Amino acid sequence: MLFNIGDIVTRKSHNNDVVFKITNIKEDTVYLKGINIRLVADSPIDDLEKCTECEDSFKEEDRDLTEKIYNELELNRDEYFYLPGKVLHIDADKDYLDRCMNFYEKMNVLSYGFVFKEDEVPNIIRGYLEKIRPDVLVITGHDAFYDNGKDYLDLNNYKNSKYYINSILEARKYEKDPEKLIIIAGACQSNYEELIKAGANFASSPKRINIHALDPGIIASSICLSKKNEPIDLLNILKKTKYGKEGIGGIITNGVMYVGYPR
Repeated sequence: MLFNIGDIVTRKSHNNDVVFKITNIKEDTVYLKGINIRLVADSPIDDLEKCTECEDSFKEEDRDLTEKIYNELELNRDEYFYLPGKVLHIDADKDYLDRCMNFYEKMNVLSYGFVFKEDEVPNIIRGYLEKIRPDVLVITGHDAFYDNGKDYLDLNNYKNSKYYINSILEARKYEKDPEKLIIIAGACQSNYEELIKAGANFASSPKRINIHALDPGIIASSICLSKKNEPIDLLNILKKTKYGKEGIGGIITNGVMYVGYPR
């Protein structure tokens, strides 16, 4: 079967469990990026199957998810008006960033998105914080835990966790109060404990699993649409993500949305 860059495929050897887009082909090796899961991989070309109907199904899934979360908001729009928080989202992957930005727009959350590689973020984060002055900061992209029985607490066993940690530390130099700047950090299989210790309010991944492309955006939007100075429902917000507490965890944090009257 002939494959081209941009084709949507699955891997037969993994029981077609994850849907990917082909990003490059070199001889018999195909380079892949997850459509829903923040995962990059490679595969022999003969292990792939095309999934032509998958892309439309994911667009429908995003639409249904947005409507579900938005409709769950307990907002009285007849009498009150609402001023949600502001998001600065820095992502190493443009496709995932675009998807999250579209999600923010549909949730009526003001957001600013920028693409930087994971190792670049510690050097640029301060300038963007000073310029945007967000309520919520998202730092995400790709990561991986090189398992094989290795120590899960050793940062050397992670692809990008150290860059997320350094980015968090830089952000906390700008604003140390976790109620004034809420930080969501990490990607697939990131070192959850160290990200929280560095100063993140929310981080991935407690069980070192892959996370959904929209998970950071779901957490950020939920906080931005939670009333200011009222504690969020932590368990309920985590349940909105694809894999719940196994994929993302965090601390109880106050919301950032102002409520006004009359409308």
